Amino acid sequence: MNQEKQERIKACLQELSTLLYEEADKSKVADLEGIEKTVRSQVLELVSPEIAPFFIKQTTKTNIGKTRKIKSLVGELKLKAKQIQRLGLKPRSRLSPLLQKCCLRLSANESYQKAEIEIEALTGVKVGHTTQQKLVLEQDFQLPVAKQAVSEVSVDGGKVRLSGQPQAGCHWRDYKTVRLQGIYYGAFFDDNQSLVDYVNSQRLVNPLVCLGDGHDGVWNLVKEFCKSENFGRWEILDWYHLKKNLYKVGGSLKRLKAAETLLWQGQVDNTQALFLHCRDKQAKNFIAYLEKHRSRIVNYAYYQAEQLCSIGSGAVESAIK
Repeated sequence: MNQEKQERIKACLQELSTLLYEEADKSKVADLEGIEKTVRSQVLELVSPEIAPFFIKQTTKTNIGKTRKIKSLVGELKLKAKQIQRLGLKPRSRLSPLLQKCCLRLSANESYQKAEIEIEALTGVKVGHTTQQKLVLEQDFQLPVAKQAVSEVSVDGGKVRLSGQPQAGCHWRDYKTVRLQGIYYGAFFDDNQSLVDYVNSQRLVNPLVCLGDGHDGVWNLVKEFCKSENFGRWEILDWYHLKKNLYKVGGSLKRLKAAETLLWQGQVDNTQALFLHCRDKQAKNFIAYLEKHRSRIVNYAYYQAEQLCSIGSGAVESAIK
């Protein structure tokens, strides 16, 4: 942009600033935050809705057809049917593509009600929580397909609290996440069979390494993977989950350290022997826990040193959160 155009823009903006300040509520511009909110509101209401249509008209070369109001990050726009068609907006859409992306990003990390609050705080544009939910439900989320053979799978589950009718309150529902080859993720809400089908649809290595924590729901899913006669699974209990359960026993720190060393080498019998004479419930529960997962407790030290496979499912647990 040359100097002459820059000077013209500055002159226009100076006049515009004067007009906007004259119309501003002076009680709301007493501090910087108030000035920010006032200027943003005026720009969204009075300025950018006049600028954007000019750009749109120049781009689409048309200004005919029925008018539709579109919420956008530059304010509410009144677009013509032909303009909407040439710009590639979806039929019946009331949100601009960029505003939709912002809503989807927030809805992925917050409840719809919180996303409504956050989108207005961040952009100055109000999009209701029901609109955000509808937007998410309209999306066609494709599960990723592994480009290489999958030799390792980790699974974890979680619960999400759903809001019902005011009288009914909230209720909890299960969802599961699977991680393939340390790269690809798939999430499934209240649909375990789809998770199993998704894993089995991949090109799987024989035997398939399967990692998970101690929850029965995880291993019930794992046993459905690669069930063909000549296919095997290599089930491994997450080391960090195992260690966490060990330290829940409490008591002598020296004994806990000794047990950790033994478990790191996969020595289940010797670890159980350390707690056989303990009478407290935590110790008995831990002995039973080790027995239950005996076949899944491996020589973690060797596996890690040789880099045979992962020994923890922390990444998929983070994905759940």
